[in-house]
This record gives sequence, C-alpha cells and structure tokens, in this order.
Amino acid sequence: MVQKLKIGFIALFLAICLVPSLVLAVTGVTGDSSENRELASWPSLEGEEGWNLEFFSDLGAWFDDHFAFREELVAAYGMITGKVFGTSAQENVIVGTNGWLYYMDSLSDYQGSDLMTERQLFDAAHTLAMIQTYAEENGVDFIFTIAPNKASLYGENMPYYYSYFREEENNLTHFLTWLESEEVNYVDLYEVFEAQDEVLYHARDSHWNNKGAALAADTLLTALGQEHRSYENADYVVRTDYSGDLDAMVYPAALTLEDEIYYDPEPQFTYVNEVESNYDAKIYTQSDGTGSLVMYRDSFCNALLPFLAESFENAYFSRGVPYQLATDLYACEATTLIIERAERFLPELAQNPPVMAGLLVLDGSADGLDFTESITDFEQSETGAYTMFSGVLEEGSYAVDSQIYIRINDYLIYEAFPVSFDDETEGFVLYVPTAVLNEDANRIEMGIS
Repeated sequence: MVQKLKIGFIALFLAICLVPSLVLAVTGVTGDSSENRELASWPSLEGEEGWNLEFFSDLGAWFDDHFAFREELVAAYGMITGKVFGTSAQENVIVGTNGWLYYMDSLSDYQGSDLMTERQLFDAAHTLAMIQTYAEENGVDFIFTIAPNKASLYGENMPYYYSYFREEENNLTHFLTWLESEEVNYVDLYEVFEAQDEVLYHARDSHWNNKGAALAADTLLTALGQEHRSYENADYVVRTDYSGDLDAMVYPAALTLEDEIYYDPEPQFTYVNEVESNYDAKIYTQSDGTGSLVMYRDSFCNALLPFLAESFENAYFSRGVPYQLATDLYACEATTLIIERAERFLPELAQNPPVMAGLLVLDGSADGLDFTESITDFEQSETGAYTMFSGVLEEGSYAVDSQIYIRINDYLIYEAFPVSFDDETEGFVLYVPTAVLNEDANRIEMGIS
C-alpha cells in the first residue's frame, strides 16, 4: 500500500509538472508576460553559416519564457520567497520591509561601494561642462539634474543586513564636488526631495509618483526661469491603479496595485508623433507654452514628461545614447537643453560623450603644450557630417583633471571629450566636421594639459 502511494504521488507530481507543456502543445497558448524585459523569440533552424547549431539551446530559452501559466508560477515562487523567507526570487530586485521593493542596481550607490575613480568623475563632470559651453555658445539654456535612487532617499525599508556595510559617501556625493568645480548648472533634486515630509516614490516601483514628478518639474522649470503652471496646490484625485515595475518583475501574475495621484486638470499638451508610452525612445510634443526644449532622459522622465511638455511650445524627449546633440539642437531650434540621469547611471556619463563638433580652442589655453603624433590605439572613422577621432591615454601621462587637445594639420586645435572606456582605460573622443579636413592625409597630434 505504501509503495502504491509513493508511485501515485510521483505520478501526480510529474503530471503537475507537465501541465504547462501539455497546454502549450495542445492549445498553442503561451504565457503572456508583463515583465520589463524582451522575451526569447522562436529560434531559426538556419544560422549564419548553415544549420543553427544552437537551435535546441535557443528552443529551451524560448520555452522557459513562453510555457503556459509561466507568470502564475513565477508569481507563486516570488510570493513564497518574498513573503515567507523575506528574499527575492528575482536577482534584479531587493525585497525590503513593509512591502517595499528596491532595484538591485542601486545597491552599490546605497552602500557606497564600487566607486568611480576620480578621473572618471572628472570625465563625467567635464563632459557636462563642455556640453554646457556648446549650448550657451548656441544661445541655449542648459541644466543638468540627477534623479535620486529610491534607496538613497527612502532606505529605511532596505533589508537590515545591507546597512552593515554602508558608507556615508558614494558616487553622488563625490560627483557633486566635481560638478561644482566644473561650474555645471546643476539642479539638486536629492536635496529637494529629502526636504519633503511625505514619501514621493512608489513602494513597489523604482520611480517617483506623479506628485514627485510634479515637484521635480517645478524645481527644474523654476531654475530655468521658464514660465509654467505650479502643481503645488493643484487639485488631484487618488486612484489605486498603479502597478510598479519591480512588482511586475517578482510577482507578474499577482500585482499589488498602489495609489497614484492624478491632477485635475491634467497637464495640457499633445503628442506630435505616434507614442505607445512615455518610455518610447523619441517623443515630440506641442503645447501653448513658450520656447523649444530638447531633453535627454531615462525612465524617470516617464512621469516627468507631461509637466515639462506643458511648459514648452515644442519639446523633444530622447532616450538615445550617445546624445545626438548638434543635430537635435539644430533640428528642434532648441532654446533649452536638459539632461537628466538616474543616480545609478552616473558612471555612464563618463563613457558616452555626445555627438557634436569638438570645442574649437581660440583662447590660447592650449599654448605651450607638447603635441605628439604618438596616440595609443588611435582610431578614425566617419559618422554623418563628422569624422570621429579616438585614442587611449598612456597610464601615467595624465593627471586627474587633465584636458585633452587634438591639433589637426598644425593649425586647428580642438578640445576632445575625456572618456573612460569599458576596459577601464582612459582616452578621448573628438568629432570634427569632415569638411575642415583634407581629402587625403591629415596630421593628427595630441596634447595633454
């Protein structure tokens, strides 16, 4: 009898495990997904050089993403690990206390670990200073801002064991010193949010709520001197209909809806292009506001966008990297440029200089430098109307705040963007209008201040 019960139990267990596969095979129904990632596609039998030797591996990846009841099973597993054991089933999410979720990518900022080097901090800050100079030379107002990580503002619900290794200083605190040194027009949203008595981020999402977005927009527009509607005392309704991005990662079929604030009337503007959501890569808007905005942004601008769009007659919001600065400012006839980056993305500012003509040096600041044609890993390539020059600096050849100058054909001197490459070497990137170069050979030299 005992043996029969064991066999029956095993058979039942196997039958349950096979249900998703049987449903998929019989009905063709796959598990829909609300996860914030791209699911594996159906593999091809053919590869670049004949048969696809990875077909069965790719097929397994497709099945892992599409088997029936996938979201329900993922949610069940997430609820067991999160609500019973207090840990996350999703490696990108931290399960905190009181129902709070945090993005794992922000952990190093919260703890003050994995710090940027002083040279990387300089690279990022000086690049922003060069962008600011370019904008101002073209009659465009410029500000830069950082959207604080949720854990940086509201870390009281982080798991206690992460606080044991927390340092007071992190990339943000170090970067602020460099922004001040480089005289970048910076708007400190961390200071503004920290001064508020109420929580303005979602508990189960990595971003601010609509009230937080309205506060951020008011702060940015005030700093710019841009006429705008203030939402500080505006009427609003609260609806429990918001599903968080972190919640969808861990509990895709068992979402916990949160309160969201909706202003009445809502921001007044229209989309010019076809838009699926405010997360789209390129968004154009029009309104009864004044001026023309170009904004380089990330996902924090999803909620921020309506409040800014309302204030400018024309606005262009881009998630593209590198920033196509020269093209966008000209095409949009920009009067204002805003760059917004989430705190966790600060290291990327040192790695991705914008596409724009390098700053031509006419003030004699490069006089007296020793220029040399010896540039490590030198590369040259054409991109649109520009020729891009890049190279690596020899270790020990530069100081923390050294600026890099490129002399072309003995008379044109440009300042290049300082760049930290993925392999942790330091170098430069410079875009020069191809029209100023010789059609055949060009003499390229580098000087370091």
